[in-house]
Amino acid sequence: MKYYLIIPTYNEEKFISLTLQSLVEQTVLPSKVVVVNDNSTDGTAAIIEEFAKQYPWISLVNKISDAVHLPGSKVIQAFHEGEKHIDENYDILVKIDADLIFPSNYFETIIKHFQSDERIGMVGGFCYIEKNGDWILENLTDKDHIRGALKAYRKATFKEIGGLKPAMGWDTVDELLCKFYNWKIVTDSSLHVKHLKPTGARYDKTARYKQGEAFYTLGYGFFITAIASAKLAMMKKKPFLFIDYLKGFWKAKIAKKPLLVTTEQAKFIRSYRLQKMKEKLF
Repeated sequence: MKYYLIIPTYNEEKFISLTLQSLVEQTVLPSKVVVVNDNSTDGTAAIIEEFAKQYPWISLVNKISDAVHLPGSKVIQAFHEGEKHIDENYDILVKIDADLIFPSNYFETIIKHFQSDERIGMVGGFCYIEKNGDWILENLTDKDHIRGALKAYRKATFKEIGGLKPAMGWDTVDELLCKFYNWKIVTDSSLHVKHLKPTGARYDKTARYKQGEAFYTLGYGFFITAIASAKLAMMKKKPFLFIDYLKGFWKAKIAKKPLLVTTEQAKFIRSYRLQKMKEKLF
């Protein structure tokens, strides 16, 4: 199976060479890697260009955008720019971050999962961060969730869910829509990916409100949002985030922000989330 990668990148001169080096050392090489340089002000573009000279399947795309960073929308807008530079001759489309080091068998293993069952729509490994000299699991989500840093989609699945939404919550709505369309999601705990920059390390209060807004636009409703907010705040070991998340939810509700999903999909999502909560409680 042929796989393409799109890598949104912003000021990653410290890490992008490590990410690209881990890709060129894969046991099954990608057919195409498009790195979208989103208005970087450091040496990111020059590093990508050096790799592109050596490996013709790596290409650099430069994108001009605002310097303001908010999780979700900016990265997916860069991803969409990368989509303009790929053809349809792929079986698997992968979105990754520019601060990851993949084990050499990562994509060979991902492909094997897809080949094992034609209803598998998404596959991913797990992110590990360095702490006191050890690499430990970046434990921010349930084990059945694929982190936004390393999403691999079957082509048919990617098309059916409508691609990626340019908003915070995109890496949750994609999986919920997979469930809606009866695709399977596989996480492989044997695939340890080094995440060189911890998630959300630089998020400000506005960005934290965005998390609550994301819960609203996913169609969660207040009850599910409150539980999800409490859980996420505790997983991040920052209990006061719970308040920011709820504020973000109500701001979005009062402003009548458009949902990322249809009414039918929102109803399915609430039912699915409630069922998952019941399974954990009982």
